[in-house]
Amino acid sequence: MSNYKTVFFTLGVLQIILGLSMIVPILAQFFYDQIDSGFIGSGVVTIIFGVLFFLSNLDHDKKLTLPQAFLLTALSWLSIAIFGSLPFIFSNIELSITDAFFESMSGITTTGSTIITNLNETPKAILLWRAMLQWLGGIGIIVMAITLMPIMNIGGMQLFVISTSNTPEKILPKSKEVSIRLIFIYIVLTLSCAVCYKIFGMGFFDSIVHSMTTIATGGFSNYNESIGYFDNALIELTSIVFIILGSIPFIAYIKYLNGDKKIFLNDAQIKTFFKIIIFSIILMFVYLSIKNQSIFQINLREVTFNVVSILTGTGYVTKNFSEWGSFPLMYFLILMFIGGCAGSTACGIKIFRVKILYQFISNQLKKIIYPRGIFNIKYEKNNIDEKFMASIISFIFLYILIFFIVAALLSINGLNFITAISAAATSISNVGPGLGEIIGPNGNFSQLSVFSKWILSFTMILGRLELFAVLVLFIPSFWRKY
Repeated sequence: MSNYKTVFFTLGVLQIILGLSMIVPILAQFFYDQIDSGFIGSGVVTIIFGVLFFLSNLDHDKKLTLPQAFLLTALSWLSIAIFGSLPFIFSNIELSITDAFFESMSGITTTGSTIITNLNETPKAILLWRAMLQWLGGIGIIVMAITLMPIMNIGGMQLFVISTSNTPEKILPKSKEVSIRLIFIYIVLTLSCAVCYKIFGMGFFDSIVHSMTTIATGGFSNYNESIGYFDNALIELTSIVFIILGSIPFIAYIKYLNGDKKIFLNDAQIKTFFKIIIFSIILMFVYLSIKNQSIFQINLREVTFNVVSILTGTGYVTKNFSEWGSFPLMYFLILMFIGGCAGSTACGIKIFRVKILYQFISNQLKKIIYPRGIFNIKYEKNNIDEKFMASIISFIFLYILIFFIVAALLSINGLNFITAISAAATSISNVGPGLGEIIGPNGNFSQLSVFSKWILSFTMILGRLELFAVLVLFIPSFWRKY
């Protein structure tokens, strides 16, 4: 494993950071007089393993090769999920290994599915740790999507390479500078969200926790009723605004700071993202108006909030939308798959792939009418060649295939149709709540079997890391080539 010293050195650094971050929940325990030894023991164990990895790989090569990039990407999320689960195991809530890993994986992948049945009575330190996992996962996926995925040629992410030099043999020097600026922007947005939440009625602790899970579009809340617990229009409006800010490409913020003041108006993903939001809100409003035979019975605030929350994969809820009827459930299932923009904290297939696939299908229909016509596919100012198109189509095909496989495995394990389908969708799209009585907006995942929880945990990391970054590690020919 000498060729992978850089990978394990980096994992050591990440584990040390994770262990040190457990100091924050420890301080919360002292502040709220809810002291137990769970976080202290977890922090010590995590730091010890991190130091061992760090010291044993000090002679690593600073260059990162392509196979190392794939291995680092997968192991980073897996190791953080493993060590991040320790506080759930050692704390007073005493979750099983399966439940603790599920909760931790749901946090670090910003999924937001939970197995904790009574959040209102859960210790403050645990609630804070869940939020911190989502916050760390949010910034982690942004940095990875903008620096690593373009050079790994995953699912068309090559379109977002940040430098004219896109050699896969090393991390681009420019990416380090970009990463620092991304982290700064992420912190500023988080603090701004926390301040707004506090001004509009949240307590100090709630505002901090919810700001982290809002910007990360993760959806973990301190209450079983989620954001609906506050029943506050200004809090919900704040949540909508910052969820959207977390769901647009973070590279757009950098371009704006560099002088491109029209980037938010001109970016293709952002424009399509807002079109989908507006169309979905109007569609839901019209449907519910027809169903209720009156527009005055429709709460536009609830419709808007839930559309934005589900599309972006945040998973906050203010209303049990399962009561709206069958059509909203199926439409929300579609929104789960679409997701937000690439290079953001949002999940799903991503807007740019949907947009390019739409152009591809449109061109195929045109070729039937004009067999000799030449129709180019463009994204922004980039021509989409066959290699890019094949990458995007294969990603979407694999995404849907894995969704059906997971749904089938869950149904074999005894889950009913709507629960199995929505659980598979919410895990691969990293949304959070599913549909139906068990895992719906008012439910949780505690009633699922051990087998189902492990399947969903694996699916979460698959969806978060864009499928190929994980699956390629299981192909022997990939390792033989390198």
